[in-house]
Amino acid sequence: MTVFSKTDATAFGFARRATCAAFPLVALLSARLGAQSSPRVLTADDYARAEKALGFATLPLTISGVVQPTWLPDGRFWYRARQRDESVPMLLVDPIKGTKTNCAVETTACTTIQALLQTPIVARRVGTPPESMSPDGARAVFVRDWNLWVRDVATNAETQITRDGVKDFGYATDNAGWIHSDRAIVTWSPDSKKLATFQQDQRNVNEMYLVRTRVGHPTLSAWKYPLPGDSVVAMIGRVIVDFSSATPAVIRLKMPLDQHRSSVCDHISCVDGEFADVQWYPDASKLAFVSSTRDHKVATLRVADATSGDVRAVLREEVKTQFESGDNEPNWRVLPATNEVLWFSERDDWGQLYAYDLTTGAYKRAVTSGAGDVVTVTRVDEKTRMLWFVAVGKDSTHDPYFHHFYRIGLDGRGLTLLTPEDGDHSISMAPDGKTFVDVWSRPDLPATSVLRNALTGKLISTLEVGDITKLLATGWRAPTRITVKARDGKTDLYGLMYTPVGMDSSKKYPIVNNVYPGPQVGSVGPRTFSSARGDQQALANLGFVVVQIDGMGTPLRSKSFHDAYYGKMGDNTLPDQVAGMQELARRFAFIDIDKAGIWGHSGGGFATADAMFRYPDFFKVGISESGNHDNRNYEDDWGERYHGLLSRGPSGTDNYDAEANQSLARNLKGKLLLAHGTMDDNVPPDNTLLVADALIKAGKDFDLLMLPNQAHGYGAASNYMMRRRWDYFVTNLMGATPPKEYQIGPKSPRP
Repeated sequence: MTVFSKTDATAFGFARRATCAAFPLVALLSARLGAQSSPRVLTADDYARAEKALGFATLPLTISGVVQPTWLPDGRFWYRARQRDESVPMLLVDPIKGTKTNCAVETTACTTIQALLQTPIVARRVGTPPESMSPDGARAVFVRDWNLWVRDVATNAETQITRDGVKDFGYATDNAGWIHSDRAIVTWSPDSKKLATFQQDQRNVNEMYLVRTRVGHPTLSAWKYPLPGDSVVAMIGRVIVDFSSATPAVIRLKMPLDQHRSSVCDHISCVDGEFADVQWYPDASKLAFVSSTRDHKVATLRVADATSGDVRAVLREEVKTQFESGDNEPNWRVLPATNEVLWFSERDDWGQLYAYDLTTGAYKRAVTSGAGDVVTVTRVDEKTRMLWFVAVGKDSTHDPYFHHFYRIGLDGRGLTLLTPEDGDHSISMAPDGKTFVDVWSRPDLPATSVLRNALTGKLISTLEVGDITKLLATGWRAPTRITVKARDGKTDLYGLMYTPVGMDSSKKYPIVNNVYPGPQVGSVGPRTFSSARGDQQALANLGFVVVQIDGMGTPLRSKSFHDAYYGKMGDNTLPDQVAGMQELARRFAFIDIDKAGIWGHSGGGFATADAMFRYPDFFKVGISESGNHDNRNYEDDWGERYHGLLSRGPSGTDNYDAEANQSLARNLKGKLLLAHGTMDDNVPPDNTLLVADALIKAGKDFDLLMLPNQAHGYGAASNYMMRRRWDYFVTNLMGATPPKEYQIGPKSPRP
C-alpha cells in the first residue's frame, strides 16, 4: 500500500479527507507518480540548441572590437579589423595627426606598409627546423643534430656554429619534459650581433615512453622527462654566441651548470621561444640573468661579461615557498645607464618593484607599494625616470583580476592610472613610448579598442568597438560575475556562473563545477570578453547551473593567497569550491546542491578525481580529463616548485604520497569518468591508469575512456569528448536520457 504525507498530497492537488472512493484516488495518484518518475529524455534538438552556444556558432555573430597593432618605427601603426559590412580592411593610424586611413585605397600614407608587405623573403626549404630571427632580420639560428646553426637570410647560406653538441647534450634545445620541440631557445642582443643560449645536459636523465596505436608493430616515442625526486635532472651550461667576426665565437660563461629552471614558468622558455630570465645590456657588452635553484626558493641575479665570460653575482633572494618574478614574463630589469636594478619581490605579500644598486646589490628604495600586484613591466625610460607597468588589484572598486595600466616615477612617486574603465585591459605600447593601444572588455561586455597618450592616459581616439547585436538576437547571454566567500568565511573569491537560457527560476537545476586549481592559473581564465568560454554555456543550456571559481592557491592575488596550499597539492582549492557552491545554493533557490557535479582537464582533472574521493558525499558525478593525479609522475619542475622537493620519512613514505589520488580512490561513492589521451606527452597517461588500477583493486565501479593517439588537448577527438561529457552529466546528474551518439560540430548543409 502506498502511503502519502500531507505535503505529498497537497503537492498533487489533493485534500486530506475520508472518502469511499479511495481506490480510484490511489490509482490516479500512482499513475501520476509513475509519470513523474519517468526519466526526462533529451533529444538531438536539445543538443543542437546547446551547441549554438559553442565558439564555432557564436564567433561569426560578433564584431570583436579587438585591435592588434603592428607598430612602425615612426610611431604609427596598422591593423586589420572586421567591420560591420564584413570587410577586413588594413587601417593605418597616425597618433600625431589623429588620422586613420583605409589602406585598401591607394594613398601615399600607406606606401610604407605596402612596401613592407611586398618585400620578398627568401623561402626556407620544406622540413627545416623552426628558427629564431635576429632583430635586424639578417640572421636566423636553428638547431640541427644537437648543434646550433645560423642562416644568412639574404643568401640562405647556412653555417654551423657549435660542433660539440651530441645527443641529449645539445645547444638551445627545447625540452622541459612536459614540452619538447625542435625550436631553438635563444635571446638576441638588441644590435643583433650576439645571442644568449645554453647547452642542455640531459644525458643521464630518465626517459618517458608512449606507444602509438597502429596496425602492425607499435611506434615508440621516447624523450627525456625528469620526475620529482630524480637524482639527475636537466642542467644548462650558459653560453654567448658572438657574430661580430666572420666566424661566430662561442663564449662559455665561467660558472657551474644551472638548474633547468626559470623564475616565471616551469620551463626556461615561457614566451615564444625566448630564453627566460635573460636581459642584454643595451650595448650588448654584458648579459644579466637570474639563476633559480631546483626548489625555486632561491633566485640569484648575475651579470656576465659578454667577451670574457666572467660572471659576478649582484643580489640574491630566498623565500620559504617559491620565488617568482612575474606572470609568465620576468619583471626584473637592469638599468645600466643609472647603475640600478629593478627587482620584483613579494616580500610584503604583494608583487612589488624595488630598486637596487647594480654594482653592489645594495637596496635603494621601493618603487611600487600598497595592495595589488605588478603583473608586467612594460617600459622603463631611464632618461625621464619613468616606469610603465600593468597591475591587478590596485583599485578596490573593480574586480581584483582586472588588469590596468599605470605610470610611476622610478623614485616611487606620481602613480598614475592610465586606463580607468571598469574592465580588463590589454596594452600594446608604441616603441617610442608616446602612445599605447588599450583593448578593454569584461566577460559581459565586448571589447573596445582605443588609442591613448602614454604620459597622461588621455584618450586620443576610439579605434574599434565590439558589436554583439547579432549574437544577442539569438538569445545568447553573458555569464554572471559572482563573488563568494572562501573556506575561511572571510576571503572574497571571484568567478562566473552560467545558467540555462530561458531558465525557470522556480525550478531546481543540478550544479556543475568546472575547476582548475592552479597554482599557475585559475578556473575562470582571462577576464576578457568571449562569445564562448569553452562549452560552459552550452552545458548550462542542457539544464545545469555551471560555475567557475578561482579558489585560494591561484595567482594574481596576494602571495599568501597564492601559497594557500603550498606543499599540499591535494587541496586543489576544493574547500573553497565546496564553500562557494554551498553559498550560491543558499543565495539562489534554483540551484539543487544535492546534485553537485564537477569536471576539469589537466590540473582540473587532478582536482576532479580528488573531489570525488575527498568529498564523496557532496560531489555525485565527476569527469576527470587528463589529470596529473600523482605529481611524482609529472615533470619535475611542476611538483618541486609548488609542493617542494620529494623527501622520504622513516616509514618509507614520502611527502607526495598523501596528495596522490590513487591513495584515496577507495573513498569513491559517486559516478566517475576518467579520460586520457594515449599519446599525452604533457601529462603521461600513466597518471590516470594509476587511479584506474587503484579503483579496480578497491572494487569500485567507474568509467574509463582512453582516446587513442591523442595528446593533451585531444585534437580531433575534442568534440567527441565534449559530447561524452554532456552525456555523462545528463545521464548521471540530471537523471535523463541523452540523444544517442550526437555529433558535435558544424554541420554540412543538406542538398
